[in-house]
Amino acid sequence: MAIVITGANRGIGRGLRDLFTERGDTVVGTTRGEMPEEAGHWVTVDLQKPEAFAHLASELDSVTVDLLVCNAGVYLDKGMKLADGYAHDVWDTSFSVNVTAVFLTIQALLPNLQMSDAPRIAIISSAMGSTDRAPGGSYAYRASKAAVTNLGRNLARDLEPLGIAVGVYHPGWVQTDMGGSAAELTLDQSLHGLAARFDELSLAKTGTVVSYNGETVPF
Repeated sequence: MAIVITGANRGIGRGLRDLFTERGDTVVGTTRGEMPEEAGHWVTVDLQKPEAFAHLASELDSVTVDLLVCNAGVYLDKGMKLADGYAHDVWDTSFSVNVTAVFLTIQALLPNLQMSDAPRIAIISSAMGSTDRAPGGSYAYRASKAAVTNLGRNLARDLEPLGIAVGVYHPGWVQTDMGGSAAELTLDQSLHGLAARFDELSLAKTGTVVSYNGETVPF
């Protein structure tokens, strides 16, 4: 299987890249910074820049993509206070990376996905964006994840006639740099759960919003 993973240089993206590579899939990972030392196919793109998506499409010209994992994301307002936090650039960057870049990546690689016999798109969102689960705080992150979940649901409807399945996934609270050491899940637990969910994604399940363990996430 040919897989593209955005934000594959660290955290969940890096773990997914390693897991899929180890099981024999062909993986292309994107990274914003320096090219990782590990062997494999890497594309350097800054998903905050408009030209990044044409560059990504050019780098993957005529390459079949069976699974696109939109994983790149930021959590800039962790611990911020309502009284003095949430500057404009926090909102701007949160939506630019967590929402806009997801749409533009999918748009740029749509021809590649259409080359596959069973194309799938997996969007990494978060239960923190759930309207039913609104404990307050982390406003920019929560709002951006709610938006990308909505985006995924709408894309599922529009891409279904093209034979492309779309799923939206909550990876759980994971022990990564973003999740912190107090998180309830190990990276390995989340990764294997997500991989299983991606594998079972089909047109029959397009538009699904589920957790790494298969539980439905209210949105």
